[in-house]
Amino acid sequence: MNRRHQPLVLAAVAVGVIGLGGLGWLARDGSVQLAGAGGRRSLLDLLDEVRQPSSQPQGAADPAPPPPPHPSWSSPLRAGCRPVDPQRRKQLLALASRLRTAPERIRIDPSNYGQRHSRDAYGNPLDPTPRLVVLHETVYSMDSAINTFRTPHPRDEDQVSYHAVIGLDGRVVKLLDPSQRAYGAGNSAFRGEWAITNPTVRGSVNNFALHVSLETPFDGEHTGPVHSGYSAAQYDGLAALLAVWMERFPIPPDQITTHRAVDLWGERADPRSFDWEALRVRLEALGLLC
Repeated sequence: MNRRHQPLVLAAVAVGVIGLGGLGWLARDGSVQLAGAGGRRSLLDLLDEVRQPSSQPQGAADPAPPPPPHPSWSSPLRAGCRPVDPQRRKQLLALASRLRTAPERIRIDPSNYGQRHSRDAYGNPLDPTPRLVVLHETVYSMDSAINTFRTPHPRDEDQVSYHAVIGLDGRVVKLLDPSQRAYGAGNSAFRGEWAITNPTVRGSVNNFALHVSLETPFDGEHTGPVHSGYSAAQYDGLAALLAVWMERFPIPPDQITTHRAVDLWGERADPRSFDWEALRVRLEALGLLC
């Protein structure tokens, strides 16, 4: 390379890095893997190195900034061991069994999800074990949401996904294995915890969260504060899915929360009109609150 052109190349790299900072609420939080052709290091390789935390940080790691203060979470799911309807328990156990052995799966585009990180952007170790469930709603139909997830989105601000969606008819569709990171929440934290995996953006709960979205009823396809609510079949499917996740991961009932509760921008209201009592009686029937 001509020496007089080197400053121009370095300036271009710097501008590119700054440009990576723009990220909306649906933003992925830094997991793009890029490679140069022919074994040579390209500008994309250099940008990727800047974006990704080093797997073997040199020297002492810098402390990660904590999330800003936000309202604490008080779970509506209270412990209880009341007598349960045996028929309901049998039905929910059968649903959970089907989700373990024969789940419906749909593959989504790789641009809309990433891998969980074991270190943050500053070199500090992270525990990527899922230990939080965030509830969402689709706003439009479940099919519309799934089509969005299956569509390639090269821009960070367009990328979004959940681990599962649940239709109005109770149909549970798994989109991502829990070992992978869904882009369900952007700038977010839960009980004073977030993970900053991209040094150019704020932290989120995505690295340690599981995301599930309920299909919104037809009268809820708007930005209003309420709608008619979710179906009994959806609460059955949600309880069964939570039973499978809580069996596999260290997720206590009070770590089941909402997008509204974790969103640090104060812009998210989902899932609107959620009935915590409907979920509670189902989790109690499954023995998860006793």
